[in-house]
Amino acid sequence: MEEQLAARERNILALERRGFTGPGAKERAIREELHLSPVRYYQLLNALLDDPRALAHDPVTVNRLRRVRETRRADR
Repeated sequence: MEEQLAARERNILALERRGFTGPGAKERAIREELHLSPVRYYQLLNALLDDPRALAHDPVTVNRLRRVRETRRADR
């Protein structure tokens, strides 16, 4: 049986699927809904992008975020 993502990991991916309007809206959601600092959130998200379980759970979001990450790395 394949291991499933933990609730926090699923919640991180769910937050990434949402659209945020206005400055600070996403950071506020990270703090209020996930009880994480934005720095810790992005550390966990980055690790999730390399997790095959995350890809299986939400391939559209994970692949989109992987493309964004690769573009940013190439721009550096």
